[in-house]
Amino acid sequence: MIHFPHHRSAILSAVLIGMIAAAGRGESKPFRIQVVDDETGRGVPLVELKTVNNIRLLTDSNGIIAFDEPGLMDQPVFFYVESHGYLFPKDGFGFRGAALEVKAGGSATLKIKRLNLAERLYRVTGAGIYRDSLLTGDKAPIRESVINGRVLGSDSVVNAVFRGKLHWFWGDTNRPGYPLGNFDVPGATSELPSQGGLDPAKGIDLSYFVDETGFAKPTAKLPGDGPTWIDGLVVLGGHEGRERMFAAFVKVKPPLEVYRRGLAEYDDELKSFSQVAEFDMKAPCFPGGHPFVIRDDDAEYVYFSRPYPLVRVPADVRSISDLSQYEAFTCLKTGSRLDAPQIDRDGEGAIRYGWKRDAPAVGPAEQAALIASKHMAPHEALLQLCDRDGGKPVFAHGGSVYWNEFRRRWVMIAVERGGTSNLGEVWYAEADTPLGPWAYAVKVATHNRYSFYNPKQHPMFDRNGGRTIFFEGTYTNTFSGNAEQTPRYDYNQVMYRLQLDDARLALPVAIYRVEKNRHDRFATRQAARADESAGAPDLRSVAFFALDRPGSGSVGIYASKTAAGHPCLKVAAEGIPRGENPVFQFHALAAELATPPANTLPLFGYIDADGDRRAYSTDASLNLRGFEREEKPLCRVWRNPWLKLAP
Repeated sequence: MIHFPHHRSAILSAVLIGMIAAAGRGESKPFRIQVVDDETGRGVPLVELKTVNNIRLLTDSNGIIAFDEPGLMDQPVFFYVESHGYLFPKDGFGFRGAALEVKAGGSATLKIKRLNLAERLYRVTGAGIYRDSLLTGDKAPIRESVINGRVLGSDSVVNAVFRGKLHWFWGDTNRPGYPLGNFDVPGATSELPSQGGLDPAKGIDLSYFVDETGFAKPTAKLPGDGPTWIDGLVVLGGHEGRERMFAAFVKVKPPLEVYRRGLAEYDDELKSFSQVAEFDMKAPCFPGGHPFVIRDDDAEYVYFSRPYPLVRVPADVRSISDLSQYEAFTCLKTGSRLDAPQIDRDGEGAIRYGWKRDAPAVGPAEQAALIASKHMAPHEALLQLCDRDGGKPVFAHGGSVYWNEFRRRWVMIAVERGGTSNLGEVWYAEADTPLGPWAYAVKVATHNRYSFYNPKQHPMFDRNGGRTIFFEGTYTNTFSGNAEQTPRYDYNQVMYRLQLDDARLALPVAIYRVEKNRHDRFATRQAARADESAGAPDLRSVAFFALDRPGSGSVGIYASKTAAGHPCLKVAAEGIPRGENPVFQFHALAAELATPPANTLPLFGYIDADGDRRAYSTDASLNLRGFEREEKPLCRVWRNPWLKLAP
């Protein structure tokens, strides 16, 4: 195994750049076009410029194109401009593009409007990440900007911080020399930003583990024919505090059939995984996805997200290799299987969810099958994620869940199965606990007829106290139905940045009744826990969903007192009386909204007979003795799809 020193790689890159620049038209400089985000001014990668005669050009990770086309220089050239989740303005004839005066050594800047809430930053893997920047003389923020580890493309990423470095591993990986590449997990390391690594907003300097040819070497060549895939990458503290890293593995045969499953441990000296356990293929519960470690019920657990974290195991080396120690949060009885499901119900027929061994998790696909087969009713479903703005169900296919310090909630980044592009729509959601309630989501990135599967957030990159998060996914035409492959970008990892303090990202969260059977005091989970005067809040009692911060077009609802000192709610938009210092309980939509979202409901106020006590409910026919409903609702809130299924 040969590790090329960084200075040698830089020399090779410089030689290659010089050869490329000198080719074609002698020593003339190309015309530099940069496409920038009209909001941030940052260059936008993956923007397509197309000439009238259909020459397709793509911006690199700096948003730059080096245009040097014989026959089209020294004259005006029209470029159509198009990009996933971005929109270029139309000209007078309705064409989305611009005519540029193309001259050798000249330059032009085009501004494009971002529709995505997430900002596309750069390509992480593959060749030519900063190809055009190098041809125009612009600087690249990463060391290996032309090609690294001879990698042309890599499938889904997993990563973890292990022994002070960030370790990266991918799926099947393409190489320049032959159509078949590495099918046994390439790997690399990078320095953490806090330890001298690059700011994740700029890029990632990957140091690949390479073979004698310089190509990314296999790190998980485990027994059995066919490719090896890994996920469930997790780091545990071993004896005397020494960290150990494990991954779930599968062996695959055509056409994508998993025939072996097990657990592997990483050897830091050999830079490779070795098998430590083989799992029964018929076992109902096993590791996978993107895990996290938390303390729960006075014990430490590893939770595995696919994308919902419905499987866990005690966070120790012995348990993680023993499938009998795994639990699923499920509605099925212990011993039940998905091919012959038995729903766990109490004496009154109510469905019971809980952590159970020897039972499978019920993810979105399994849940849909149980509903279709009449084993459970739609309202009994635990997973009820839907679009905040229209109520459309969101089938979360793959992704990750991590704690976010800024939101003080668990946040999910997930790709949608189906949607406007199959496996290309990325959604953001929040919940009070890892188990939910996962109720509302907002789309943050779209890919037109292209997949962006297996997205993963990188919590080790969080910035500004969690206000800024980063995630990446596999950009590929696979499963999209699109026969065209984007040059250089296809089958590679693309990084996005998301600002969680963006008001457009405000999501309805669970609003609880602070005290059981009371209808006048409400709070988010965090506020209820912080309010010592509230006593022991019944956090299972979700009254409705509302925003916990201002959102687009929202109104603030604050706590006040009646004349006799009883709790009541008031709308800040109607004016705050002098002397009141409002403490907002939640934010909602105005009651008189002309076209309210289909998944919202009016929140009605009720007044008792003496006209002083108040109660509030989304139930327009609430039977509360001595109270009458006010004619006009207070506001509109989001419906509670979760009912009484609280973990």
